[in-house]
Amino acid sequence: MSLFEKADKIITNFELATKNPIIPTNKEKLFVGVDLGTAYIVVTVLDEDKNPIAGAYRFAQVVKDGIVVDYIGALNIVKELKKEVEEKIGCELNCAAVAIPPGTTINDTRYIKNVAEGAGFEVTNIVDEPTAANSVLKIKNGVVVDIGGGTTGLAVLKNGQVVYIADEPTGGTQCTLVIAGAYGISFEEAENLKKDPGKQLEISAVLKPVAEKIATIINRHIKDYDIDAIYLVGGTSCMLNIEKVIEKVVGIKTFKPQNPLFVTPVGIAMNCINN
Repeated sequence: MSLFEKADKIITNFELATKNPIIPTNKEKLFVGVDLGTAYIVVTVLDEDKNPIAGAYRFAQVVKDGIVVDYIGALNIVKELKKEVEEKIGCELNCAAVAIPPGTTINDTRYIKNVAEGAGFEVTNIVDEPTAANSVLKIKNGVVVDIGGGTTGLAVLKNGQVVYIADEPTGGTQCTLVIAGAYGISFEEAENLKKDPGKQLEISAVLKPVAEKIATIINRHIKDYDIDAIYLVGGTSCMLNIEKVIEKVVGIKTFKPQNPLFVTPVGIAMNCINN
């Protein structure tokens, strides 16, 4: 079995469920996650066995560095995604977990919880993003690095327990700004170019300095720990060859699943408390 075989299967099933949702047999025992990311807002639904059955997501820029900067915009999107998923599976979604960047407190990011509650969810758990991601990856030792739209968060794990967490600015937004500057185009055009499959090799060369900066962030936070592997998740980890750049700079084996974008959203749902 490959390193991420189980995780990749879970994420593939979630991607399929966003297009072809599965009607739950037990509508009273669902696990829901709301991920208010810098680039994407994702609502994830798992069944009673924590298998993906439905989900919806939307590109949005209503959060910056873990802080909601457009509360009404975020609230409306979460409401719309909640309604969309409820109509697909034929039942109301009540409880949900949310996530915050590592190293912050709910007092710092209380609006994330407020958005979910304002959309009609009872927030039953709040988890940091790398820990949520590891609910899918099941890493025992190493460091899980969540490279999102605005920040790079990490959690050092020893025997399956988080022993250190940190979060710093630098992520997908910085990548988009670099692309915009390099090509002389708007932010929106750069965002679209970043997602173009045919441009990935070219773009990865342009973004190498950003990948190297992310590597220095990781290196600075793990210098006091004996780390044998780095595991990447988050939308910015989709960047072609980013794991190779980080491995070269840090000097530690670096891995990522097939689709790092949805690892954390699914992990958030896994942390939903639904008694």
